[in-house]
Amino acid sequence: MKSINPSLQNIDGVGPVLFRPDKRCKRLSIRVKPFEGVQVSFPQGFSIDRARAFVEEKKGWLKKAVAKIESREGKLTIFDENTFFQTRSFSLSIQKSNRPDVRLQLKDGRLNVFYPSHLPVTHSPIQDAIRYGIEEAMRREAKRVLPAKTNSFACQNNFRVNRVFIKNLKTRWGSCSSANNINYNLHLMRLPEHLVDYVVLHELCHTVEKNHGPAFWGLLNRCTNGRAKQYAKEMKQYRTTIY
Repeated sequence: MKSINPSLQNIDGVGPVLFRPDKRCKRLSIRVKPFEGVQVSFPQGFSIDRARAFVEEKKGWLKKAVAKIESREGKLTIFDENTFFQTRSFSLSIQKSNRPDVRLQLKDGRLNVFYPSHLPVTHSPIQDAIRYGIEEAMRREAKRVLPAKTNSFACQNNFRVNRVFIKNLKTRWGSCSSANNINYNLHLMRLPEHLVDYVVLHELCHTVEKNHGPAFWGLLNRCTNGRAKQYAKEMKQYRTTIY
């Protein structure tokens, strides 16, 4: 049987669609991913005409899926050789390499990312590897910085803290439990020093005041020399994720 090579075809209302045979595939499937577009996989011996007809049947769903993905693409940070990214302890360097895979190296204040030269840097697995490397480097940094800051500020202001955890929080910079356990977002390492201090003090104030009422803001204002509202406003300039 004659083999079928991958074929990129334009579908009205959807855009380019990559049709590709896959010997591991048992049935026709459609995948829509950021920066990879629409891909249709089908078993060997399955004709592209049949696959295209299936896509035409699913056009209504695909239009919505493509629109959603394009919206996500507009919000995602795409890392490449020209990206400037720096925290207090490391900067990012992305380079092409003759390696067959992605290599991450954190050394001498630099997070080096080497990716295969035959692939575009926008390739989803490469972007995933870069984000993973950044997050793990920030996690190490946060573990060095945030517990020490917390203990120092707690001693200065007579707060009592139970335990401190570093997490990859999606929507918060930090939180404080009823048992006075504090969770910090590792992405705090991207913020200016005074805002990191503000978040630490914010969570420490929650060890005393468990809500955001007037008593809480009064306490936080005393701990920040009257700048609580100013810092809270500044925080709105930053997202809790980098992608």
